[in-house]
Amino acid sequence: MKKYGFSVVLMLGILACGFTPKDETKKEDKKVIMETIKTEDSVLRHVVLFKFKDDTSPESIKEVVDAFSALPSKIPEIIDYEWGINNSPEGLNKGLTHGFLLTFKSEAGRDVYLPHPAHKAFGEVLGPHLDDVTVFDYWSNTN
Repeated sequence: MKKYGFSVVLMLGILACGFTPKDETKKEDKKVIMETIKTEDSVLRHVVLFKFKDDTSPESIKEVVDAFSALPSKIPEIIDYEWGINNSPEGLNKGLTHGFLLTFKSEAGRDVYLPHPAHKAFGEVLGPHLDDVTVFDYWSNTN
């Protein structure tokens, strides 16, 4: 019984000291951490990776790529753009074959891009052919 009593007291002590598991890091704390990583020269990278449906034709894939590649001329907040086809020999791409990298000066620029009518129209071209997508945004760092 003493063994369990000590465990309960220990747990209560830990909780009273404000112990927070890593998963429960407060949103504000994460923002502070992210702000310390972002530098004056940082740009916001928006990485998009597509896996096309098995029955998607090469012509349809080209149509999607061309539609995506037209976005920088329609959305001035995109300050840089590039794309490519997976070439990794590691076999860890999980079926994702096409990668796109968009660059923004700010989160505000990305916030204009996401609901932009040209981006929405691109989604209509992509939708019938998309099997899976991964999106990952980060502030660039060179150190």
